[in-house]
Amino acid sequence: VQLQACGGGLVQAGGCLRLSCAVSGIFFTIIDMAWYRQAPGMQRELVASITSDGGTNYVDSVKGRFTISRDNAKNTVYLQMNSLEPEDTAVYYCNRPISVRRGSAYWGQGTLVTVSS
Repeated sequence: VQLQACGGGLVQAGGCLRLSCAVSGIFFTIIDMAWYRQAPGMQRELVASITSDGGTNYVDSVKGRFTISRDNAKNTVYLQMNSLEPEDTAVYYCNRPISVRRGSAYWGQGTLVTVSS
């Protein structure tokens, strides 16, 4: 499975960004996906997840601000991030929750989001 996350950048507080994650090497339609992030000096955390049939879940700190979605025709999962806060600064990764739970996830480089105050 190959995962390519992009869309990060530098944005002022209150701004927005849209992250994309292109997935290949697996039948995308049937897999759950998620976005994770790791801030400097912090452990990686689950930000949002989406099931194969579109059910979503969010960490409390991003509820109402972030939206995860997927386009099965493009094998892509998105994270729309609005009302960004400096606390959202982190490297963002996409991955399969099942791989993370099994400890077999490959994380790659992710995409850096920096929110200035």
